[in-house]
Amino acid sequence: MKYFAKIKYLGTDFHGFQVQPGLRTVQGELCRALSETLGVPVSVTGCSRTDRGVHANEMCITVLAEGASVPPDRLAVAAARYLPPDISVFFAEEAAEDFHPRYDVYGKEYLYKIVNSRTMDPFLVGRAWFLPRRISDEGLLRMRRASEYILGRQDFSAFMAEGSDTEDTVREVRSLTVDRIGENIEIRISADGFLYNMVRIIVGTLTEVAFGRIEPEALKKIIASRDRQSAGVTAPPDGLYLNRVFYGQP
Repeated sequence: MKYFAKIKYLGTDFHGFQVQPGLRTVQGELCRALSETLGVPVSVTGCSRTDRGVHANEMCITVLAEGASVPPDRLAVAAARYLPPDISVFFAEEAAEDFHPRYDVYGKEYLYKIVNSRTMDPFLVGRAWFLPRRISDEGLLRMRRASEYILGRQDFSAFMAEGSDTEDTVREVRSLTVDRIGENIEIRISADGFLYNMVRIIVGTLTEVAFGRIEPEALKKIIASRDRQSAGVTAPPDGLYLNRVFYGQP
């Protein structure tokens, strides 16, 4: 049987999603736990490859398990017994044989959380970027103005980590919002796909815009330069969440 499932996980203690020899990964834990759940060897394929320390509110996977007899609507409950506390399956159904969780994706949304307070919330340690220097209301408006230049289909080489071997660096950013919620700031960005560290570099650049180190209008030149050195810092992984995954065009 081939299952389609949605999972969420806290990435703090994982070395990313993809299996790596000798390291604890989300995919590795899923293969172990689901093999025990279903009583047969399984193959787990994810819709994305999150990095070390990055979290997911919604990661989509397929589980190929020949000979498995657990009904899809029972998989989440059955797997809970074998999964570690930092991974949860919250939805499952039978997948079509030709469905691929990565190649059939129409778009993804990432959420980035910033604790913009002089003191850190201990319940958000490892789950948000602690940025004690306050972003003013004017700084927030500057971030929003800069965000407008990121929208659309463009070459985002300037927002890709150096050393990546990706050749196709054109992506379509469909929405980007910056909101203050209490003392926290949430940045949501959706696109048809993302380059390596793209969201974290965008977030880091927007914070530099907020503090006046980069002008909002400079984003146009930064993108046109295709030069990573022209963009801002890379925000830490702690505040990054794969938030939603979209299949099928609207």
